[in-house]
Amino acid sequence: MPANSMSQGTLVPDIQRDSVRALPRTLLFAVSLVSFASLLLELALTRLFSVVLFYHFAFFAISVALLGLGTGGVFAHIRRVWLSRFHVNRLGGWICILNSICILLAVEVVLRTPVSLAVTGANFGKLTIIYLAAAVPFFFTGLLFSVLFARSTRAISMLYGADLAGGASACLAVVPLLNLIGAPNALLLSSLAMAAAAALWAGPGKLRTGGLALAGAFAFLIAANHSGRLVDVIYAKGLFRDPKWVEFAKWNALSRIEVDNQNGARYVVIDADATTAIMNADPDKWDQDQPANPTPTHTGLPSHSGFNWKKSLMAAAPALANVLRPHGDFAIIGPGGGVDVLRALGNGSPSITGIEINPIIVKDVMRGKYADYSYHLYDRPQVHIYVQDGRSYIRGSRDRYDVVQMTLVDTWASTAAGAFALSENNLYTVEAFREYFDHLKPDGMIAITRWEFRQPREALRVVSQAIEALHQIGVPDPRNHFVIVADGGLNEDGRPVLVLAKKSAFSGAEYAAVAKHIKANPNLVWLNPPAEYAGRQRLPAAAAAFRNLIDSNDPRQFARDYPYNVAPVSDGAPFFFFTLKTGYVLRNIASGTGKGMDWRINLGVVLLGMLLIISVLAVLAFLILPLLLHGRHGLRYQAGFAGLLYFIAVGFGYILVEISLIQRFVLFLGHPTYALTVVVFLLLLSSGCGSVATRRWISAPSGLLLVFAAIALLIGLNL
Repeated sequence: MPANSMSQGTLVPDIQRDSVRALPRTLLFAVSLVSFASLLLELALTRLFSVVLFYHFAFFAISVALLGLGTGGVFAHIRRVWLSRFHVNRLGGWICILNSICILLAVEVVLRTPVSLAVTGANFGKLTIIYLAAAVPFFFTGLLFSVLFARSTRAISMLYGADLAGGASACLAVVPLLNLIGAPNALLLSSLAMAAAAALWAGPGKLRTGGLALAGAFAFLIAANHSGRLVDVIYAKGLFRDPKWVEFAKWNALSRIEVDNQNGARYVVIDADATTAIMNADPDKWDQDQPANPTPTHTGLPSHSGFNWKKSLMAAAPALANVLRPHGDFAIIGPGGGVDVLRALGNGSPSITGIEINPIIVKDVMRGKYADYSYHLYDRPQVHIYVQDGRSYIRGSRDRYDVVQMTLVDTWASTAAGAFALSENNLYTVEAFREYFDHLKPDGMIAITRWEFRQPREALRVVSQAIEALHQIGVPDPRNHFVIVADGGLNEDGRPVLVLAKKSAFSGAEYAAVAKHIKANPNLVWLNPPAEYAGRQRLPAAAAAFRNLIDSNDPRQFARDYPYNVAPVSDGAPFFFFTLKTGYVLRNIASGTGKGMDWRINLGVVLLGMLLIISVLAVLAFLILPLLLHGRHGLRYQAGFAGLLYFIAVGFGYILVEISLIQRFVLFLGHPTYALTVVVFLLLLSSGCGSVATRRWISAPSGLLLVFAAIALLIGLNL
């Protein structure tokens, strides 16, 4: 079609004057399939990024997708004359075929580009390569939809509805697909769907045959990759993952779980980062010397075979809960490989409730392949394991416990959602602590172990949370309600610290039992001993922070003057792990300190800064600059600046509502993955329905005003 027949602001005239060979239903299905493939790609990439990169980059794919889609639209606008030479069906077919191939290439780039946890020029370059490579498939999607929508102004509501319906379908499918075939194969399925869309766009002929053949090739690749040997993690967190270590690996919507064999010991590894040892001890003989494989040194276990498991496990800080409640009922959140379960079982607990969120750990590892190795620990009659979010289970439980325990339950392994990348965690909020206290027996306690550092912050914040929660349940002065014990002297970063907190004050007998146990295990340090026990150990300097916080009885005031933000956090902003204050962060970076376990979180802010720089440069290079340059050559926008502001405001409001709903739903659904998929599915589906009905409902500006008023009212009612 001649270029001079185009109206300004569109690529070619309406679809009614452009002979599209595809039947309307076929065209709508093709649009839905492209949208399905693109959103599936975006969601699956968040799961992949959280494994091969770091939890800070779980939302990386969202930025990549928006850049690619926007760049495709800009390219379509600038190159509209050239694009007008191609029929929409043939153009759509070729774009989908290229997109299908580019998805596979982008996945290979992500898997084969190692990015370490360091702020260097090399890492900046590698991140840029990953960013741009992953954006290419979204560029083709943005280009295709921009061409189609510009040529179909009279049918835009139906096409946009089909677009949103396809995206909603991807949200609905992503969790089952990740559980069934894993993230790499879900990405390959995105390629397959895009190739199938090419066949729909093309119509009868060689192009359709090529699309179907390509879809068949990806189907074969997915089947061949079921074991993960062809397309899977190669580098993770900058390190090469030696397949010789891996005895078992499986993906689901929550994480990638593998079991490594290192010198005979088995470790459950979550998202190639967090680890938990599988207990290789007979609970009936745990107080006897028996053959056993080595386990991680931070658990307090020796590095040789043949040792006394009771002596080893009871020397660790979390064992104090078992010392004080040897025959109590335990609720253990995140039992993992069973360290806390074995300790409670061995000490004589009659009922142990384990709440593990990841079904792979329970069903495939502890009750599956490694059931014999762990002496069927999770099948013991005293042990009751539930696959559920820990807080959701506790909230809904009618039981009361002597101890609610969480030992090093980390969130560095991000969710498939990617919406909580800055380590939001609803297990560690004041409201959560209140629920734990509410489910304790009158003399029960919570036992929470966190990594701690020479300058305390994580366990210190646990104390801060507990003080605030105790205040809210009517305890005005909780100074005698805490026992805090470190595994080591806190003269190095990354030591576990146990915080025991009770609704009632600790008794003299309980203090005496703690002192006796610590005397028998000199590796343990009591950080807040009462006066009668204060001189028995030399306390590290870090102990003063815990004593001062408890004595202040005002965690918020204490946090104002402390180098790290250890103020209580709530469900409204559950950033428990984010303790940084800007001034101290800059000083630490300049001096090169803090490169222990805590560096993962501190440096995350800097890495996010690197990502922000890459994003800004990419937007300038691929969105702003091309428009400015071509604007000088006579390109003008019909809507003008006011029109741009209108769409910016609509998009900004939409995202704010989405984030708020996700955060609210996570408390009901139990995990951010499920909250995100449900909320985004409902938003896209309802938006698609609204798009289809828009011409019928809004025929005048007054109708649009009524719609905006209704939206504002509904948002207000949901506050």
